[in-house]
Amino acid sequence: MTRRRKIILLTTTIAAAGLVLGAARARDVPKVATGFVADILCSETFVSGLDPSHNFTETTDAMPGTSLITWAMDTRVDRVRKDVTVTLFGIGRSHAVYREGLGCTLEHGAGVAAVEPPADERQPALLPEIASFSSVVPPQSPELAVALDRAFTEPAQPPYRRTRAIVVMKAGRVIAERYADGIAPETPLLGFSMTKSVVSALIGVKVRQGRLKLDGPAPVAAWKDPDDPRHAITVDQLLRHTAGLALGSSLEASLGSAFEPVNRMKFVEKDMAAYAETIPLETAPGTAWNYHDGNMLILSHLIRVAAGGSPADALRFARRELFAPLGMRHAVLQLDGSGTIEGSGEMLASARDWARFGQLYLNDGVVGGKRILPEGWVNYSATATPNAWVGIGAGFWTNQGDSFGAKFRVEHGWPRDAFFAKGTIGQYTIVIPSEKLVIVRMGRSPNAPPQADGVFDLVRDVVAATREKGKLAG
Repeated sequence: MTRRRKIILLTTTIAAAGLVLGAARARDVPKVATGFVADILCSETFVSGLDPSHNFTETTDAMPGTSLITWAMDTRVDRVRKDVTVTLFGIGRSHAVYREGLGCTLEHGAGVAAVEPPADERQPALLPEIASFSSVVPPQSPELAVALDRAFTEPAQPPYRRTRAIVVMKAGRVIAERYADGIAPETPLLGFSMTKSVVSALIGVKVRQGRLKLDGPAPVAAWKDPDDPRHAITVDQLLRHTAGLALGSSLEASLGSAFEPVNRMKFVEKDMAAYAETIPLETAPGTAWNYHDGNMLILSHLIRVAAGGSPADALRFARRELFAPLGMRHAVLQLDGSGTIEGSGEMLASARDWARFGQLYLNDGVVGGKRILPEGWVNYSATATPNAWVGIGAGFWTNQGDSFGAKFRVEHGWPRDAFFAKGTIGQYTIVIPSEKLVIVRMGRSPNAPPQADGVFDLVRDVVAATREKGKLAG
């Protein structure tokens, strides 16, 4: 296709969107697209240490339709200033800035909230150091080696898997791990929506502390009027994506998703939670399931308020109550422009750290004899949400229940009791209590077809390779 035809196609697409969705939403599309790219390139260049051009190619190739616009993007990575600027045909400028200890934040012309990174208090890890050594743990059996070989082998034809990291833990011990070139056990990797599961855990801590309640109206100041229909929204409904706010969907990362209002919140607005809290209801709270990032941004703001009110308070709380006890020493919670944790998809952590997080849930919320999550929280998190066809609980995806997604995974070899944190384009932290397994898989793989990332094969292979002979016989 010639450049001229590409230009015509792009402008026609945006114009058509304007007719269908309205001029305002179509006008946001360039900013959404450039904001997504600027944010990822900044995070994974200055936090992860990855090559930006290679990362750009891998990320956009994993997202259907993006080739229609990525050719027209100008990306500028300034390694001195540590920022990234992206434009589309010279418009829709997005600027992401890196700050030490805070990762990257999109800056929308008015600067970003000043935040002092919390000091490292060097708390001892309560979870045993599952892999404190610097060397990679080789597969502890030939069968595990075959499983990892398969997961890292690219198919002859696209879609490609582009596996970046795998960590397998059995009964709290790393028994296999492997990394792609340029990635190490300490490399923080962007979890995308696995961040939602971390926000769910932080909400759990606040519930244990008595600072938040699952039932009853969520303490959102903008909804305090009892006559406001949003006043009835609960923390449980926000966690389960049944709050009913009319923000569109965050279920798929593709070019088409750029038109969803939830992405204006993420890539145009400085204060994401404040924007989400202005959105009217589309459905009555608790009556319909609709997965979108706004729910988690509102919860992130509730965490900030309950932790003391400032960005530093929220970051200290997360480190003191969750990351430090688990030994998650490479976790970075990135912020929006107002200083609130961007809890829908902006946490980076090493693959080992993601495994430590999964181990907390395998241990029923307890580490080193200390209860981190409320009693029953793990089961609550994995309990299926009605009408969530993909199979989702409260902050985790789940194989419990009779959803299409749960049935599909079980039919393809996943244990029925498996539940997992999931991020777009191939990020997983999978917990399988019956097998005492935690499996972390990171990569850049298309969301569809559902087995493009190879994770179905990985789960089946690892379970078979690690299952006790007595269980096989049974």
